Amino acid sequence: MASKIGVPLAEKRLLDVKVGQLPAWFSTCNFTPNGIFASLRRGHDRYYNKYVNVKKGGIGGVAMVLAAYIVLSYTWEYDHIKHDRWRKYH
Repeated sequence: MASKIGVPLAEKRLLDVKVGQLPAWFSTCNFTPNGIFASLRRGHDRYYNKYVNVKKGGIGGVAMVLAAYIVLSYTWEYDHIKHDRWRKYH
């Protein structure tokens, strides 16, 4: 991994920022709708290039998206499932 000593704080990733630098790093973030969309796009591109768009890939990237969808669907329907569990059937 390359040294990140000369990189400006605004260009560092969150994992490369020290705890004491967090307030200054957050102040450099762009929280406009275009900035949020651009950061989501960068995250999607990074995920796609790491797990899906590889030469010798497997099903890992697609399986992670499917697992996240299953967990999210379960959490959305949990109240309904919980009430069905306590209902008595005659």
